Amino acid sequence: MLQNQQMDVAMTTAATSKRILILCTGNSCRSQMAEGYLRSFDENLEVFSAGTKPAEKVNPFAVKAMQEIVIDISNGVSENVDKYLSQSFDYVITVCDNAKESCPVFIGSVRHRLHIGFDDPADTVGSEEEVMPVYRRVRDEIKKDLDAIVITGAPVEKLDFSDVTYIKELRDIFDYSKDNF
Repeated sequence: MLQNQQMDVAMTTAATSKRILILCTGNSCRSQMAEGYLRSFDENLEVFSAGTKPAEKVNPFAVKAMQEIVIDISNGVSENVDKYLSQSFDYVITVCDNAKESCPVFIGSVRHRLHIGFDDPADTVGSEEEVMPVYRRVRDEIKKDLDAIVITGAPVEKLDFSDVTYIKELRDIFDYSKDNF
């Protein structure tokens, strides 16, 4: 009996699990931070991130900015989008303009494409004291926009979409309401 219940739970989780790919150019900052947030929202989500021109490693300032809010992305790996081209996703979310321009050539099976653009904190130069405020700002903007979609369903002005049902469907992915937080 217990084995059947465990199998039912596993099948239900598999049936409700959503696959999300977050695209960016370097896959070292914005997409890594967004992946970290989405993973923190729901452990049943299958969240991946990739870049059109991946960096050698995840940006240490992005790692530090996320550690400040207790989300660990230090084990993240900058990957090339080519790795995912043969896979199917429920959502492909681009988080920078360069990736948005490349997204239409993504040949994997994708139900919905969304774009939420953010400044690239990696473009900031200076000392740690000078650049960390930029990473924190972008981190907070990513959180705010993902929260707006996932938790409240409020419209996000930055979204460029062709499917007007995207907010409801993203909320359904997480099955969250404001009371869950």
